[in-house]
Amino acid sequence: MLSRTADSLYWLGRYIERAGNNARGLQVALRMASLTRGVDQRDGAWRALLVASGCEPGFRATGAAPTQEAVVRHLAADPANPSSILACIEAARRNARAVRTALTVDMWEAVNETWGEARRTTEATFAPDNLPAFLDWVKSRTILFNGAYADTMLRDEAWRFVRLGTMIERADNTARVLDVHHHALAGAEGQGAVAYVQWQAILRSVSALRAYHWVYHARLEPQRIAELLLLRPELPRSVIACYARIEETLEDIAVAHGGRRGECHRLAGEMHARLRFGRIEDIMAGGLHAFLTVTIDRNIELGRQIQDFYLQA
Repeated sequence: MLSRTADSLYWLGRYIERAGNNARGLQVALRMASLTRGVDQRDGAWRALLVASGCEPGFRATGAAPTQEAVVRHLAADPANPSSILACIEAARRNARAVRTALTVDMWEAVNETWGEARRTTEATFAPDNLPAFLDWVKSRTILFNGAYADTMLRDEAWRFVRLGTMIERADNTARVLDVHHHALAGAEGQGAVAYVQWQAILRSVSALRAYHWVYHARLEPQRIAELLLLRPELPRSVIACYARIEETLEDIAVAHGGRRGECHRLAGEMHARLRFGRIEDIMAGGLHAFLTVTIDRNIELGRQIQDFYLQA
């Protein structure tokens, strides 16, 4: 496979996943802001969302205050923000069009129809009364795309690079969501109402609130939340589940290329082993924030190594 084809497939997976992650984050921030109104006077939910999405530096450069209206605009529709939902849909469609023949009909239709509908959005779409419906639509479209490539693609190199991009983006998002609320998980903010809302927000951001109750059959506890999202492989959005798929996918690509491997393979294996043999007690004792910072940094480095080894022409 040509490196430029692999690159388009990889980024197609990343941009679709990013759009869905931003939609979940905005939904949770709306809920959290309404629940903590009168308690949190610093627009904390919106600041946290900007950090979790990796968009804080770009937003700060605009000079705007992190109000609901400004953050929603920046993360949902701002063309100057390459990670906004509409920008991600545009980039996903551009990459899909570049590799149209490598996609199944269902994949192409999922991307192209989403793009067509996104182009018909107006300022009214992002008004407070209409925003929830838009965010639900984005989530449903990303789920449709993920289902299309999971159910209709041959398990060949094209599928592997879409999957690789999806899992790299997903691992990054889960780690950032945990990190932005690490004070609440470490107990620094106590066991009060605001902390409990934050615990719910973490789980809702990765669609894992019901999964938590199914696994633990207990009330929310910070250490269990961290364990679920970091170390429980049965949760599809946990960091360990993502890295199991990343390592597996990179190994399959290496086998298809005659066994040729690079730094990306070593780094993915190291990260997966760090999670497989990690214990949540040790992670919490050593500092959750420190662990997550290393995880996020290494995930970024892994993305660079994949780019260098497979995706540059």
